[in-house]
Amino acid sequence: MSLIALKNLSVRYGGNTVLSNVTLAINPGEIVTIVGPNGSGKSTLLRSVIGAQKPSKGSVSHSPDLRIGYVPQKLHIDPTLPITVRRFLSLPDKVSDQQAADALEQAGAGQLASRQMAGLSGGQFQRVLLARALLCAPNLLILDEATQGLDQPGSAAFYQQIEAVRQSLGCAILMVSHELHVVMAASDRVVCLNGHICCEGEPEHVASAPEYRALFGSGTQGALALYRHEHNHSHDHSCGHDHGKDAPSALQSDAAGSDRKELQR
Repeated sequence: MSLIALKNLSVRYGGNTVLSNVTLAINPGEIVTIVGPNGSGKSTLLRSVIGAQKPSKGSVSHSPDLRIGYVPQKLHIDPTLPITVRRFLSLPDKVSDQQAADALEQAGAGQLASRQMAGLSGGQFQRVLLARALLCAPNLLILDEATQGLDQPGSAAFYQQIEAVRQSLGCAILMVSHELHVVMAASDRVVCLNGHICCEGEPEHVASAPEYRALFGSGTQGALALYRHEHNHSHDHSCGHDHGKDAPSALQSDAAGSDRKELQR
C-alpha cells in the first residue's frame, strides 16, 4: 500500500491553476525527487501532501500509520538567542537525552548536541533540522530544498546522509530540489513538474526526456552525462522502468570530505 496517493489533484489560487490533474503515489522505502522551474507548483504539491493545502479537485489519501518528518527549506533563528542544539530538539515537545542523541547520530550530527545553534555552519544546521524531523521515527521524510545555500560537496554529503537514513529507518523520502547535478545520483524516481507532471521515471530516463530538457535547457547535458543512453520518450508520464544507476565516485569522495570538514568545524 502506498504511503501517500494523489489522484487527479488540481489546486487553484483565485483564477490561477497551480497544479492540474496530478496523480502520484509515494511507496514505502523509495526516494522520490520533484524537480521543476520556479512557479511550477513544487511547494504547493508538498503542502498538499502534508495536508496544509486542500485540493480544488481530486483527492489525497494516506496509509493509516503515516508519520511524516519534515525538513524545511530554511529556518531563521535569531543569532543572539542562546540555544544549544540539544535544547532546540526539545522545542516545543521535550525529548529524552537518548532520543536526541539517537536522532543526531542518524542525521550525522552526533557531535553537535552541546553546540550553539547560531554557531553552526549551513551543513551542520541542516543536519540538526534533519535530526529534529527524525524524532518522530517517520515512515515518510519530506525535504523542501533542504540543501539550498550549501556548496556542491556539502549538498552531496547531505544527500548521502539521506540515503543512510533511508537504509537505517526504511522510510520513504520525498524531496524537492533544484540541484540537478546531485538529484540524479540520490533518487530512485524523479518527477518533472510544471503545473502538471511532464515526465516521471528513473533518473537516467528523465534526464533524456525532451520535456525535461525543454524545461532545463541543453546545459543540463554536461551535468547529466553519466546517465546518457538511447531513449525514445513518449509523454505517458513514464520515462522508463529499467537500467540501474551509480553515484559518481567523485561525488562520493567530495561528500565524504565535506562530512569530515563539517563535523570538525
